[in-house]
Amino acid sequence: MQTHDVDVVVVGARCAGAGTALLLARAGHDVLLLDRATFPSDTVSTHVIARSGMVQLHRWGLLEAVVASGAPRLCRVEFTSELGFMAREVKDRYGVDFLLAPRRVVLDEILLEAARAAGVHVRTGVSVDGVVRDGEGRVTGVHAHDVHGPVEARARYVVGADGLGSRVARAVGAPLLLVRPSSGAAQYAYHAGNWPAIEHHLADDAFAGIFPTHGGQACVWVCAPEQVVRAHRRKAGRAGDPLLQMLELAAPGIAARVDATTRRSPVRGMLRMPNHIRQASGPGWALVGDAGCHRDAITGHGISDAFRDAELLASALDTALRDPACETDALTAYGLERDRMARDVFDLTCELSTFPRQARFLELQKRLALAIDVMAGELSGRRLPGAATAAA
Repeated sequence: MQTHDVDVVVVGARCAGAGTALLLARAGHDVLLLDRATFPSDTVSTHVIARSGMVQLHRWGLLEAVVASGAPRLCRVEFTSELGFMAREVKDRYGVDFLLAPRRVVLDEILLEAARAAGVHVRTGVSVDGVVRDGEGRVTGVHAHDVHGPVEARARYVVGADGLGSRVARAVGAPLLLVRPSSGAAQYAYHAGNWPAIEHHLADDAFAGIFPTHGGQACVWVCAPEQVVRAHRRKAGRAGDPLLQMLELAAPGIAARVDATTRRSPVRGMLRMPNHIRQASGPGWALVGDAGCHRDAITGHGISDAFRDAELLASALDTALRDPACETDALTAYGLERDRMARDVFDLTCELSTFPRQARFLELQKRLALAIDVMAGELSGRRLPGAATAAA
């Protein structure tokens, strides 16, 4: 039996988990970070980091590392619909004047290395089997395994950052607080080419776009109702290409620039994307990222959600670890704050995923941009976990 005894064990080492672990370690806590994957490792992702997430990277001191990795600075956003064409330059707000859409195989490794540098104990290739509880039902650790045998980690807190199918969420019985219909699907692939801007193309029952990323490639994507995507898959058959087929109908401006010769990856995505919010915490446990709050990818806000919640949770756990008497108040506040800050984008996402008429869709997009800007402003003024103690 391999054993660990730490302040916090975080299960899941991608954006939400590595971010939480990094901030807790920088605040002076002993953190173990586990993931069943070995890194560098890719994962399904929306790629683009909204301004709120960019503000987080900047405040954490990691923004320049992502830029140095080769992720292009994205300073222009274009939007095409039957109502016309719009373009805007990314304005300088809260210390950020560009966006990024990095490959996850690069971004996750940068976060993981930053966590290691902060003192986090990182173990990959470890699969968590369940949680450990004391006689009163409080979660006190996890039991897991790797190629060498059983692993047990004891901790004051267990954080589930292990994604939509979170084993930690299932093990602790975290209830769903809010559930909305799941009707959207997304597909994407990487294509080589000249990609100077973020692009959005709106059609009836389809939303497509381009997110320029590493290596002179772009994530070329289409979101649509699930039944529409399934119909295109059936029509394309085994030898067809449903992504290109959908682009020809939904975004001919993109379809004219991509084909099988520019394709650099298989098509990836999800056919059904749940919209729900789980209870954020309980005795000895907490959830962060997709494990606690998941919604349709049509707004491309998943990475930014993960960064936001990582900081909110790290601040709450920092308080509880320093003063156990504050645990209930701190973790309750985390859940309330997460739900409050997530709700506007969550509600807008759910309505956008129903593909209302284009005029309404554009109105919701404008409201989304405003909600993200408000969130970025609020996050920019927060004090990082442990900052008060360090100042004292």
